[in-house]
Amino acid sequence: MKITVLVGGVGGARFLLGVQRLLGLGRFGTGDDPAHELTAVVNVGDDAWMHGVRICPDLDTCMYTLGGVVDPERGWGHRDETWNAKEELARYGVQPDWFGLGDRDLATHLVRSQMLRADYPLSQITAALSDRWPLGARLLPASDDRCETHVVITDPDDGAQRAIHFQEWWVRHRAKVPTHSFAFVGAEGATAAPGVAEAIAEADVVLLAPSNPVVSIGAVLAVPGIRGALRSTPAPVVGYSPIVSGKPVRGMADICLETIGVPTTAAAVGELYGSRRATGILDYWLVHEGEDAEIDGVTVRAAPLLMTDPDATAAMVRAGLDLAGVSM
Repeated sequence: MKITVLVGGVGGARFLLGVQRLLGLGRFGTGDDPAHELTAVVNVGDDAWMHGVRICPDLDTCMYTLGGVVDPERGWGHRDETWNAKEELARYGVQPDWFGLGDRDLATHLVRSQMLRADYPLSQITAALSDRWPLGARLLPASDDRCETHVVITDPDDGAQRAIHFQEWWVRHRAKVPTHSFAFVGAEGATAAPGVAEAIAEADVVLLAPSNPVVSIGAVLAVPGIRGALRSTPAPVVGYSPIVSGKPVRGMADICLETIGVPTTAAAVGELYGSRRATGILDYWLVHEGEDAEIDGVTVRAAPLLMTDPDATAAMVRAGLDLAGVSM
């Protein structure tokens, strides 16, 4: 079986672990020649240059999680991380001082930045970095091109409206400033990374992880060609709601949805994605047990959607495959 998953960061990485648990891939595998293939198309909207290095938070979170080295408490970065470089930068008074670079994490960024400056595309760099660990999955950036998410806010210092990078909005301001809109800078001139359209077209099933629908999945869909690939693939497209009981499972999806005028409900997010029978991308939509949604042209089913551990997440994945009539 070939499964392609569109993902963001922490939640998307944990969803991938559930797919692996179900299929017996990665750390859950029993052999070197698995019968299944897992490809993750990963958001690059959070990527940024800081302190002279290129940071790709969602790609790295997926890589560290599948590689078994992610910090289990934070859900991102290396476990047993040290912060000597961050402390030294602070002593020099270097800005930005609100973004923390761990020492082990910094090594990843240094290698990536060196390869970018040598004109390697991000997709090749990601493959090279991933070779360090037996990930049991192929990680593809949504695009090799710059597609950064920026946020239009009212500056709390002077009251002026200005656009800032998503990282500053989320990490520095904790999304607690008046927020007006999101922009995917560079997306209009970007193309999908090599292998992305093929991974969607050739999949047996395509899954949308329960990642942020605006700045994770939404940023992936902003890359020209990806939405079209989802609409034309012969594979069923199954989405998982990131909203449980009117609240995001993780992160600030509620703030993002409110900003674009969408209610924080499973039904509203499903309607945001829309049906492939119309102009959307979904065939099937899973909501949390006890909830319901009616989305024209989309088959909806309720199932437990809390990713408490890989086994629970694997059950989520199985529910989606069963709903789509996909057999292993």
